[in-house]
Amino acid sequence: MPVDAQDLSSFYDEAIGQVARRHIGRRIRLAWPDLRGLRVMGYGYATPYVRPFIGEAERVAAFVPADQDVVASPVAQSIVVLGEEDALPFPDAFFDRVVMVHGLETADAVRPVMRQVWRVLAPHGRLLLVVPNRASLWAQVERSPFAYGRPFNRGQLDRLLRESMFVPEHWDIALFFPPLRVRRLVGSGFGWERVGRRFWPRLAGVHIVDASKSLYALVPPAKFQLARGALAPARN
Repeated sequence: MPVDAQDLSSFYDEAIGQVARRHIGRRIRLAWPDLRGLRVMGYGYATPYVRPFIGEAERVAAFVPADQDVVASPVAQSIVVLGEEDALPFPDAFFDRVVMVHGLETADAVRPVMRQVWRVLAPHGRLLLVVPNRASLWAQVERSPFAYGRPFNRGQLDRLLRESMFVPEHWDIALFFPPLRVRRLVGSGFGWERVGRRFWPRLAGVHIVDASKSLYALVPPAKFQLARGALAPARN
């Protein structure tokens, strides 16, 4: 189910959206502290998160699925590309880093999207996914931007990444303050993050996973055992 870019833009213009962006952006920067000389793509509504890389990375682009549309702004017009989610208009192995925000959970078909992301990543490339946590309030409250589409638990994300030829390297979480437009709650967002990470990590609003591109398909354990059995010496 696509999410309207205008709704997302309005959310990030509000105080609650600015706090959410800072929390998630901080975790992204911790995962990737140095992007000098690298090519970076944002997928979904990722412009607020890749904008800080302009001037640091060698190149920054933001791909927006056609169903989501684009909000007109000078920055967006200069870096955003609009197209079909299962046909990224970039050469193979073109990007060193891909950040996906507000993209995976609203995709019409998840695996074709992941195949396209794998295709445009360089052999040493990394994918950073920010997706709603199924157990969180952020995935349940209707006005939350992470309540669109399908939320994920960690096990589902892990399986999807491995089946799509990515290897999860580092897991993180963010957004512990309630997704309510209450000034006092929003203002205490940083306190919520510190307490939440310590006492209720399973209720974080989003999963953040940094994954590397694998060049080899993973063999399911059952098939691997079968192959081993086939190679065992015959008994008399």
